[in-house]
This record gives sequence, C-alpha cells and structure tokens, in this order.
Amino acid sequence: MYSFWSYYYSVCYYTKLFLIYFIAGLDAFRTFLKSEFSEENVEFWLACEDFKKTKNAEKIASKARMIYSEFIEADAPKEINIDFSTRDLISKNIAEPTLKCFDEAQKLIYCLMAKDSFPRFLKSEIYKKLVNSQQVPNHKKWLPFL
Repeated sequence: MYSFWSYYYSVCYYTKLFLIYFIAGLDAFRTFLKSEFSEENVEFWLACEDFKKTKNAEKIASKARMIYSEFIEADAPKEINIDFSTRDLISKNIAEPTLKCFDEAQKLIYCLMAKDSFPRFLKSEIYKKLVNSQQVPNHKKWLPFL
C-alpha cells in the first residue's frame, strides 16, 4: 500500500508532467479553474514559481508584497484558501521576505489542485477537447488518472 507522501508525489509528478507535456494544458486548466471560480489557485502557484526565480533583493521585496496583497492578506482580490497558521506565518515574515516565504502556502495550494481540481479537470469537457485537439496517441500511458 502506498503512503500518503508516495501518493502525493505521484500525483504531483503526473500533474506537472501533464502541464509540461501539453503546451495548451495550462491554458485549458486555467479555463477549467475559471469555470469553477478557483483560478486564483493556479495564478498564485504561477506567481510563486516566478517569484522563486527573482535575483534582485529589491524585486524580491516588491514581488513578495504584490503576492501577499493579491493572494494572502484577508479580503485580497484573489485570496487563496489556506489555513490560519500558514497565513499568519507569511504575515509575520512579509516584512523581510525570502524566496521561500510562500513555499508552504504554495505546497498547500498545489496539493489542493492535485487532489481536487485536477481530477475533476480530467473528467471535464475542456480536457476532452484538449486531448482530442492534441491527438496524442498514448496519453493514457503516461497519465494514470484516465
């Protein structure tokens, strides 16, 4: 029997593989999330990925404030659904942000998408249209959710 972490990393691996393998996969997934009114999750995840590539200290601080005000703080325009302790930790550390300051929230959101949104996406018409338009011969071989 698989452990939770084994399952988690497997889901994460195949989720990433899907989004990388299909050029249009991310756009289709975003369209699906918009239809479910949860596009803030993928937008936050992508903002964090971009943030982690930042080299300049000034840019780290400004990007961190932007991510915080857009996704983390209470009543943010695209507020993500994370637990109080994670939100509180980020709030305390935002004054002196590091490239890892959103890691825990990003993991939570990624896991939420992998366990909740992504399986529903795979059953959606948006996904079916994507697969048909890509005409990938062996997509079931590398995508075990089907």
